[in-house]
Amino acid sequence: MLENYFPVLVFIVIAVAFGVAPVVSGLIVAPHRPDDEKLSRYECGFEAFDGARARFDVRYYLISILFILFDLEVAFLVPWATIFGEITRTDSVKWFGFAEMLVFMAILLVGYAYAWARGALDWE
Repeated sequence: MLENYFPVLVFIVIAVAFGVAPVVSGLIVAPHRPDDEKLSRYECGFEAFDGARARFDVRYYLISILFILFDLEVAFLVPWATIFGEITRTDSVKWFGFAEMLVFMAILLVGYAYAWARGALDWE
């Protein structure tokens, strides 16, 4: 009974080796020369100059909204496009699948228009 789990154990050992080997080789081979700039904290693309209650520019959040919009678009459009042939073969599902994607694209368009109106696409 336990011999059936031997391949699983082998895969676990190989997976751990693949995870640990780069870290150990980096520690052995890479030079270790820390300086003040390497050891400094780095957040959000600029040096921390105030406390945690400092205000951020609203464009930072608008760019994150755009990222989420396009990330969701790809996450839902690619699987839908891969089964598009199956959707169009069935008459009862054909129009429902098309209308469903139109509603999804309309919601994304509203988010995109909001980000555009707020100036997220104006690069200075």
